[in-house]
Order: sequence, then structure tokens, then C-alpha cells
Amino acid sequence: MKSITPKDLTHLGYNNNKARSLALQIIRKHFKHQSKSEHIELLTKILERPESFEEDPIWRLLSMTIQGKKPRKSFAHFQLSDAPAPLKIYGRPEIDDAAIKQMEISLALPVSVAGALMPDAHVGFGLPIGGVLATDNAVIPYAVGVDIGCRMALSIIDESETFFKRYSHQSKEVLREWTHFGMEGGIAVKQEHGILDDARFGSTALLRKLQIKASRQLGSSGSGNHFVEFGEIELYEGSTTGLSPGKYLALLSHSGSRGLGANIAQHYIQHAMNSCKLPRHAQQLAWLDLQSEAGQEYWLSMNLAGDYAKACHDRIHYNVCKALGLNILTTVENHHNFAWKENLPDGRSAIVHRKGATPAHKGEMGIIPGSMTSAAYLVRGKGAAESLQSASHGAGRAMSRQRAKESMTASALKKMLGTANVELIGGSLEESPLAYKDIERVMSFQDDLVEVEGRFIPRIVRMNRE
Repeated sequence: MKSITPKDLTHLGYNNNKARSLALQIIRKHFKHQSKSEHIELLTKILERPESFEEDPIWRLLSMTIQGKKPRKSFAHFQLSDAPAPLKIYGRPEIDDAAIKQMEISLALPVSVAGALMPDAHVGFGLPIGGVLATDNAVIPYAVGVDIGCRMALSIIDESETFFKRYSHQSKEVLREWTHFGMEGGIAVKQEHGILDDARFGSTALLRKLQIKASRQLGSSGSGNHFVEFGEIELYEGSTTGLSPGKYLALLSHSGSRGLGANIAQHYIQHAMNSCKLPRHAQQLAWLDLQSEAGQEYWLSMNLAGDYAKACHDRIHYNVCKALGLNILTTVENHHNFAWKENLPDGRSAIVHRKGATPAHKGEMGIIPGSMTSAAYLVRGKGAAESLQSASHGAGRAMSRQRAKESMTASALKKMLGTANVELIGGSLEESPLAYKDIERVMSFQDDLVEVEGRFIPRIVRMNRE
């Protein structure tokens, strides 16, 4: 299908370079499936009566440019409230003052309803990691985070913990072959999953552009603290997994929505910050009204990214277990870095952001990991009202990545791994056990939030940077 050209626009009477450029951008973004004759008809109407298009969200800027008017600012200014929404803090001794200050700023937003801070909390962008924020009909892209739908998945396998004594070498080789970490690339074997045919990929220009990248990265993991690891899990008496109490082999993974989620986040964070103006120290908490076009686009895109993150875990667990001939008995999964439409315990409807926090509604299962040498916990939520039905998403960082690198040597890390009987494939000093809080202490602050159903101990850990 032929498209309109700059020469065609000049013939129509678009003599201003800026107007011509804007017209072409808009046609290519919003009307690329229409014919050239339809483009000409529409652009002729705009040129003849530009004032009629001043309020049109697509054509407004071109209309003002044709008329020689300065475009009106299309953002709203908001001030922080002097009466912030209520905050509940769990594990106060474990949380630094800067993270609490970030949370307090978020609760002064005019859209905030309530907040909670988990014991693994530490400073993040906008909302602290470990922060839970309920808002009224507004979604805050930075309160969801850049790695949208970052996820934990635990598969309990029909093998005893003695599996490693027989197949330790094979397990390590399979983890090397069937996992991929880092910013780019993916699994060597093309991955298939129904998520790649999801109609939502055709909903926006951004998602259409990202579909190929999503296909290429399916089944892979990011860098940083993402991992895939084999270990032993002990299920306790009363576990609701449907399995008998005892010890089993298990596969645990932690990663998110890859480049798909990161690009969605960056696009809508910028959109929110451009359209929702806040005091400088709160600007990262800019929100999108869920009734707006951008808000609806972000919500759809965020949910697609969350489903894509699940698909990545599906492929990781399937690939690894199939390569070793292992049978999965059951899998437990949960998101963090996400937002949900929920009814709060007091009956109010709200958007609940959990940035580095685990959903813990009554009876809901989840996984709370520690570090590469410490336990992870299989938990069941208690639905605690003050926590906004949430729990921590891990041990939480005790030091920055830079400080962790400066505080640990490769030989010291190797000694720690040996003492814990853990083999590490990849990994870095930034993720050393000392970089994290004590998971046992973090869990001790969550007795009101979750019931522990099992304890996982890592044995072979695969991370970035082999």
C-alpha cells in the first residue's frame, strides 16, 4: 500500500517543515493501514479547518502548528497532601530511614489510599523495594517497577534429595545449556508458547514493535539477582500443596518480563512524568489515570508483560526438567513488581502496587527466597489487612551492588559457597550472600502475614556471568 510522501504534502499546501514532519509522523503511527487517498482526504480537511482539530488528542499538535499557535501544555500539576494515607511498617529495625521516607512521600500523593512496608524493604526508584501502595483509580509505572511481573516459580519434582549424589554433573550441564542470562540473546533452541500469539501484541504500536524481541528472549532470564537453581525442599506437616510431608528435589527460578517489560516500563514512566507534574522529589511517582487512553494502554501492556514473565518460567521449568527426565509434581508461582485491581479488606476498591512484595491473600501460595546460600520459604498468605494482604519478596538487599563488590573477594565467596554446600554457575560478587539481609530474621517479622509450609535449600545455582 502506497503511503503519502513529503512531496505530496507540499502539493496539498503543507509548506511548513515542522507541519510536514508532524503530519508524516502521525500518519505512520496512527493511520498506516489506511490508503494514500484516505490520508490525502484527512490531511486536506485538517489544513482547511485546523481550528476544528485543536481538541483532538492525535491531531492537536499539528492543528496548533498550522495555525502558528503555541501548543497548550497538556499536563496537570498536583501537590502533595499534608495528611498522608496510613502506613504500616513490618520489621522496622531492618529498614533504613531513606526507604521509609520514600514510602511516606508516596502516601502523600492525592491518589494514595494506604501503604505498607515489608521487612525486606530498601530504597528503590519512586517506591521503595518492598513497598506496597494502594491508590484510587491510578496506576504508577515506577511503583510497579522496570522489571514488570518479576516472578518466582517453584517446581516440586518426583525425586528425593539424593538425586544430586547421582546426577550432579548432568544437572549442572543442563542448567548451562537450557538457561540464558543477560540483557540480550536467548535460548539456542527456538522456544514456543501461546503467549507469542496473544492478540494484545497487536494492540499498540509499542507492543507490535516488541513482539519479535519477546519471541527471541522467551525462556531466558535477566541479569542481577535473577537465578535458576536446583535444591532440596522439605514440605511440613499440613502443607496445602497436596503432597505428603517430606523432602523432595525442587527447581526454583526468579526472573521477569525481559526486554518486553523494560521497554513498556520506560515508555509509560516517561509518559506519566510528562503528563502528571509533581514536586521534584516526588516526580518519579507520577501516575496514569486508569480511565485515560495511556492508563488503559499501560494496564493492558503490564498484564501482557506479567503473562509473558510466566511463560518464560514455564519454558525454563519444562526445558530443564525434560532434559533430565524429571517429573514435576506441582508448581507454585507468584508475581511481584505488579499492580492489581483489588478490594481492600475494608471493602474499598483500589489499585494495589507491590514493588518487590509478594501477594499474600488468605490461602494464597507464594515463595520468599533468601540468597544463593540461604533458605527460601514456601508460604501461604494469611490475608493481613494492614499489610494490604502482602509479604516480603525475599531477604532484601543489605548493601548496594557496588558496596557488595568492594566488601567481598572471589576467594571469600568461594569459601562461603563451599561451607553452604552450594555450587555456583555464573554469579558475581554483587550478589554475594553478604549483600542480603538475614532471611531468617526477615521471616521472623512476618508471622502475621504468612504461614510457612516448606523450606527450600539451594544446591546448584545458575546466575548471570559464567
